[in-house]
Amino acid sequence: MRVENGFQITPYTLDNAYLTDPVIRSILKRTLPTHAFNEIDQDLTRLGHEAVTTLPEIGARVSPPQVVQYDQWGRRIDDLQTSEGWRELKAFTQKEGIPAIAYERKHQEHSRSYLFAKVMLMTGDAHMIFCPISMTDGSARVLELLGSPTMKQKVLPRLLSRDPSFAFTAGQWMTERPGGSDVSRTETVANPSSETSEFGPVYHLDGFKWFSSATDSNISVALARTGTPEQGSRGLSLFLIPLRLPLFPEPSAPKPSPTSNNIFVHRLKNKIGTIPVPTAELSLESAEGYLIGQLNQGVKSITPVLNITRLYSAAGTVGGLRKCLAIATAYANVRSINQGKQLLADNALHVSHLASINLVYRGLAHMTFGAIRLLGKAECGVASKEELDRLKILTPTAKAFVAELAPAAMEDAMSCLGGLGYMEETGIGRLIRDALVEKIWEGTITVLALDVVRAIRDPSAMISYVNWAKSTIDSCPSPLKETIADQLTALGVALDDLSSAYTQPIATLVPRTGIFVIGHVSAAVYLLEHAIWSHTTGQAEKDVDVEVFRRWVVDGGLIKALAHMNRAKRAGNERVVGNQAIVFGNSAKARL
Repeated sequence: MRVENGFQITPYTLDNAYLTDPVIRSILKRTLPTHAFNEIDQDLTRLGHEAVTTLPEIGARVSPPQVVQYDQWGRRIDDLQTSEGWRELKAFTQKEGIPAIAYERKHQEHSRSYLFAKVMLMTGDAHMIFCPISMTDGSARVLELLGSPTMKQKVLPRLLSRDPSFAFTAGQWMTERPGGSDVSRTETVANPSSETSEFGPVYHLDGFKWFSSATDSNISVALARTGTPEQGSRGLSLFLIPLRLPLFPEPSAPKPSPTSNNIFVHRLKNKIGTIPVPTAELSLESAEGYLIGQLNQGVKSITPVLNITRLYSAAGTVGGLRKCLAIATAYANVRSINQGKQLLADNALHVSHLASINLVYRGLAHMTFGAIRLLGKAECGVASKEELDRLKILTPTAKAFVAELAPAAMEDAMSCLGGLGYMEETGIGRLIRDALVEKIWEGTITVLALDVVRAIRDPSAMISYVNWAKSTIDSCPSPLKETIADQLTALGVALDDLSSAYTQPIATLVPRTGIFVIGHVSAAVYLLEHAIWSHTTGQAEKDVDVEVFRRWVVDGGLIKALAHMNRAKRAGNERVVGNQAIVFGNSAKARL
């Protein structure tokens, strides 16, 4: 039989990513002022169409980067070559106003929601372009807060430009061989020189950066040691480093050499995902850099980069899940079973599987946008002390919680297509591989869990968080409260247990289990906020929104996560010793 004969699978088609999504538009409608929503709604409707037409076409031209270290004469040139598609994606994103929207602040604190709505719509076919864009965004915030007048005048506008021919992108270099998220053993040293530049005194940096994403950027912000090794992280400062010199060449001048600032590419990383992102090992051999902020305050100075990139991680991964779910849903509407008599969309068992994936997507999206709205308020100076406390808790939580739950839900979406889902052509495999990096990049889940512990060292932080959650529960109107009484009670119990678990001294094993409880509770509260609004305003989806909240509390994993946290709270040192023995054998006792 010829391949064109016999049964033919009906191709699925993806409609406007914004209009067919059950979540993003409704979140914006609820949280934005009417005039802002109406304006943003038009632009996102346009982008939703571009996301299923133009972006996939550009993505088809994306290929892995390469580096040519030597020319035919044996000279070191370190020519980093990225694909046409990668460069087009970068230009497309800049034209869309990412990250410009957040700093133009046309819609004030809601500008962040606008920006991240675009991220979620684009990320399914953006091939991790938001890795360099997120670092560009974070670097822009650092310069906005701490940059010298010349940095703000000459570099910041390029980081925020919508013109790709003028715009800069930025990387951030923290990770070195002695430690990943632990920067206390940073080996890169910054020595002051007698030179000065328009950006301030010139430092010369020597060291080795083991992970440098966005190596094709124009600048990077990097940590380097200005104190003694004994000072650990307290002896680090933050620097702006041009990847090539001069940073602003004359239009008629030839493009500066990639090694013109004494930065050399040792090799490109061979990763399991994020393939188009040029991640490299770099040697800095007296590279020129300029101090940002105060001396020996580097970790504090770079914090805005970490906070912003972590929310890009969360939003991008949720956006990847959105794309996987859209594919699985579209397939269910065309794939027939039972001798062609029934569509998958009409099969109760299959739809129940899709509903469980949809539930995860809704919970993660609502929680992530909750943190995004807080970031917007903080940047515009309108966040209350309680909201700032909550942002410190939710930023690492959102990143960790999404990184943990989304890849498994993507796998479920893949299985909804049967064997077709396992094929590279669908793009689901790529999205899963890319999502896995979020369990590592910008902090593993354990590191993020410890960041939460640091955030609540101030007792008022957890009090603010619990009060917010309980005030949302209390705001539930009586008719609705009666229908979800059991779920509200369960949520209240979870809040009490959470407060108890994070009371000092915190048990050794609580942080990793506790961060997932915070994730489940936060998603539940934001879903409740949405259900209350939907019910009160008579939205067409009000019954669905209430059912989503109910299922999230009952079926979404909160009860299981709570049990794990409470067991960790009760666990004594014998459990710690037992863990060591399970992993390393009986000789592990000597480690403790």
